[in-house]
Amino acid sequence: MQIFLASSSPRRQELLARLGLHFAVLKPAIDESSRAGEAPAEYAERLSREKAAAICQLLAGAPALIIAADTIVIDPGGSLLGKPADAADARRMLRTLRGRAHQVITAFTLRRSGPAPRRLTRHVCTTVLMRDYSDAEIAAYINSGDPFDKAGGYAIQSADFKPAARIDGSYSNVVGLPLEALAAALADFGLPVAPVQHPGR
Repeated sequence: MQIFLASSSPRRQELLARLGLHFAVLKPAIDESSRAGEAPAEYAERLSREKAAAICQLLAGAPALIIAADTIVIDPGGSLLGKPADAADARRMLRTLRGRAHQVITAFTLRRSGPAPRRLTRHVCTTVLMRDYSDAEIAAYINSGDPFDKAGGYAIQSADFKPAARIDGSYSNVVGLPLEALAAALADFGLPVAPVQHPGR
């Protein structure tokens, strides 16, 4: 059965490859707007389901396993932080997170199409304590261009910026896929995977 990752994110592609899977990439087209009264975890789970459904529709019922995910960042006040619109927005996000703990949630959906359809959705939450980086470090990081395609305006794996002081939970979850939970779910679908290889911290 062919495996499809419903994401164009190079970070998710790298993480999924760590499980030893051979997969193709298809990018879903969905409306990612949140709904009134929707809890953060519910929002992430819904988007992962809708991404998987969009790819399933593209495949027109052909046998396949679709892996879809969505990652959200929740600031210390409980608001969602998306991708920065511009440098000023990135600066605002990074200052909001500086020296404080926040949560990152990644939800994933496994959807099997074909003669034995099945769907499973899970989410994992990781708490990230950011270090007390300076305004000069923020400016240099923004000038690198790295914040602009990332929720919350940062990459946990940035070797230069190194934003986190401590992580409580799954590191790969913050990058974009909770490998431990995903490996267990794939095994439940009867798909053996390689032992989880953690990204360098």
